[in-house]
Amino acid sequence: MGSRLSDGVYVRDTVQITAKLMVVGPFGVGKTTLIGAVSEIEPLRTEELMTQNGAGVDDLTGVPDKHSTTVALDFGRLTLAEDLALYLFGTPGQQRFTQIWEDLSRGAYGALVLADSRFLDQSFEALSLVEKSALPHIVALNTFPDTPDYPGTELREAFDLDPGTPLITCDARDRRSAKAALIALVQHLYAGHQESS
Repeated sequence: MGSRLSDGVYVRDTVQITAKLMVVGPFGVGKTTLIGAVSEIEPLRTEELMTQNGAGVDDLTGVPDKHSTTVALDFGRLTLAEDLALYLFGTPGQQRFTQIWEDLSRGAYGALVLADSRFLDQSFEALSLVEKSALPHIVALNTFPDTPDYPGTELREAFDLDPGTPLITCDARDRRSAKAALIALVQHLYAGHQESS
């Protein structure tokens, strides 16, 4: 009936609202990691080993130890409050998977755009897709050991963000930090809903 919480499979009976959210960004930015860090169920992953054939297609700059890549989606679930559960859909970051992104984004309430300030230009395509779809979003800079410390105004300008689009930082490996990023997205979506009501 949805109350078997001990195994973490079923949604709580108290959940009244479910929200589909996208986790998007460039190749190797940490989308799979973030969903894995927060999901209360075993995440669904469609990871495949990277082959020599992909070496000329997928740029491993900044992620030299990456050996697999998402080829369809990542899926996880996070119960954020007694009455609210988030369904998280992570999409591949490579351009060749744009059709998958478009299909998965149907019915989504919003998107968390993960970005890497070491390679700002790699996030432009994901931001463009989100903006073209008119999907409300926030940008979360995933922190890496060698992440440069740019002023927020410079980052906002580089990403060409609207004044109302939040820009935050997070560590996709850390459950608390990743959850805080998703909470920031939900708060942004709620504020936007209140303004349009």
